[in-house]
This record gives sequence, C-alpha cells and structure tokens, in this order.
Amino acid sequence: MHDFENGIPATQISGVEWTKSTYSNPSGNCVELARLPGGDVALRNSRDPGGPALVYTREEIAMFLHGAKDGEFDGMVGQS
Repeated sequence: MHDFENGIPATQISGVEWTKSTYSNPSGNCVELARLPGGDVALRNSRDPGGPALVYTREEIAMFLHGAKDGEFDGMVGQS
C-alpha cells in the first residue's frame, strides 16, 4: 500500500490514470483527478502535470462533489 502526502510531486504518482473534465477549455485550464491505490484521490493542475498533487480521501471527494452538484460553489466562478 502507498502512503501519498499532500504536495507530493505528481510525477511521483505512477500507475494511475489522470482524468480531466470534458468541460476543460483548449488551453488546458482545468484540474485532473486520479484514484490512488487504497482509494484516496489525487488532484493536480492540468497546466502543471509535474507539480504538486493534493491528496484527499474518497469521502472528502464525495462530499465536495455533492456540494458542487448542489451549486454550493457556484459563487466561486461568478462575475468579478
């Protein structure tokens, strides 16, 4: 079993499939997620695939996705 810490360089996470939203724009401004061995989920900036990855538990990602689907974070991308 692997133990990945927050901020680990994404290049040190091997054997996983990074997934990017189909809503990502052509310049790649998006985040990518990968399921890690053991069930945790890593998140990285698609513009910096070798940069740091944040690691969350499956439950943390599930709660975030529920909130996003319910529109709880819509104000984060509202008009400035």
